Amino acid sequence: MDQTNHSVVVGERVVVKWFTPPAPLPQPAPDVLAHLAEVGFTATATPYAALCREETLLALVTAYLPGASDGWRWCVDEAAAGRTAFAAELGALAADLHAALATPSTTFPHPVRRAGDGGDLAARAEEALREALDLTGEDDEDGRWLREHAEELRAGLAPLASVGTTPLARIHGDLHVGQILRWREGYAVIDFDGNPTVAGADSHQPLARDLAQLTTSLEHAGQVAVRRRGADPLATGAWAAEAVASLEEAYLTRLTGHGHAGLLERSLLRPFEIEQECRELIYAARHLPRWRYAPMGVLRSRYR
Repeated sequence: MDQTNHSVVVGERVVVKWFTPPAPLPQPAPDVLAHLAEVGFTATATPYAALCREETLLALVTAYLPGASDGWRWCVDEAAAGRTAFAAELGALAADLHAALATPSTTFPHPVRRAGDGGDLAARAEEALREALDLTGEDDEDGRWLREHAEELRAGLAPLASVGTTPLARIHGDLHVGQILRWREGYAVIDFDGNPTVAGADSHQPLARDLAQLTTSLEHAGQVAVRRRGADPLATGAWAAEAVASLEEAYLTRLTGHGHAGLLERSLLRPFEIEQECRELIYAARHLPRWRYAPMGVLRSRYR
């Protein structure tokens, strides 16, 4: 697994996640973990402490989860085997997380608010597309493909400019399968540090942003299975479509059960998926060039 920080297991009791470099305060993770503990959300590694020095966060200390498997490992296994039963469980987990984040606490007394308009969302997505185009370059096949499809991608982002007063709530901010551990007692969501490709993002966002990132990560797991496990591309594409549909259906059913169906603006899912693929390209260009194949594989499958 590729990580920008360094985690150390101590005595198979706790995990110390060291931020490299130390992160300037304030950081979202300590407050989010305190909030989740207060409202009774337990599908995460129990938080124990935040280690700080002056105005920086040095490390977070959380419970060690025995037998935990990283999401990129177990989800790629599922993709290679063609199994989709897990997807409904992830959808329910994501809905439980969002319901917990939308519940007031002493840490977050007002976790939900209304947006004035979609201008900031549209501008942020357009900036991601421009940056992805700039960082991918013009001298290779991927760069040429992106430029040929730029207007089509831009058109897909258009709904973000007319979202009206869609609800905004606290979200995970970087919710992909790599942030979901599978361990002996089920699933656990981890890493509430925000998206590494976004600086200064508002802590309140449409829930659709998290959900779109989670579903695109299933498609990325399929791309990994094809590239590294020799999975059949057509069968894996069908697996991804089935898994995404199952996850979205379970998510909405569970969110409705929590009484929060009105927090999800479904028209934003596809635009946020396009933005997320742009952010994956940005991440690849800045941190992990070999990762480019995953978002490019998804984009090519959608826009032929």
